[in-house]
Amino acid sequence: MSDPVNMRTANEKARRSAREQIKLAARRLFAERGVDGVSVREIVDASGQKNHGSLNYYFGTKEGLVRELVADGARLIDDRRNTHLDRLENAGGPHSVREVVEALVYPSIGLAQELGEETDTYLRFIMLLSMSNRALFLEALEGRWNSGYLRCLEHLRQLMPAMPQERKNQRFVFLGAYLNSVLSAREHALADKSREHPTWTSPETLEHLVHTATVMLEAPSETSGTSS
Repeated sequence: MSDPVNMRTANEKARRSAREQIKLAARRLFAERGVDGVSVREIVDASGQKNHGSLNYYFGTKEGLVRELVADGARLIDDRRNTHLDRLENAGGPHSVREVVEALVYPSIGLAQELGEETDTYLRFIMLLSMSNRALFLEALEGRWNSGYLRCLEHLRQLMPAMPQERKNQRFVFLGAYLNSVLSAREHALADKSREHPTWTSPETLEHLVHTATVMLEAPSETSGTSS
């Protein structure tokens, strides 16, 4: 006679496995084609589930799945970033714009293992989502999973050269677009196993990204008719 407790445990493991397979398949497809370019049926088929109602069973709707995927990666990055900033602040820093840029860049890469993936997909997924449906992206963050990012901006406001706050805010917009696009391009290239990518695999590439982003933030604020 079967043990009901063991059967429940096995069923729970199977449900978790199916749930995670759907998330993995969805994140990969969303990274390649964007949320609007992927159907529920395609996600379920790619996850290997036979029941085409499984996505709705676990997540309610495709939007519910998207919200959970955003939160998974955002929570991980935020935890890493806050840990990085805590370390800098405990040492009396950050002491430079560059140190803050490093806190923006390095915690956001190499998420695959902790998200159960073979290759990274999260940065491409959120970049495409934020361009096509920014409202859903912000809603998924719940105002909770960007505390490290906001701490970085506050440090930058103190460390950047003197300029009007409006100008600093504009540079933050430029910075976000720059980092997201370059890191997403890097993620895409590294996911392509068909050829070598010496530029993207080199540690110097990330160092150069940090350097160029730092220069952007520290550049003199001089425009015609406006004092710096």
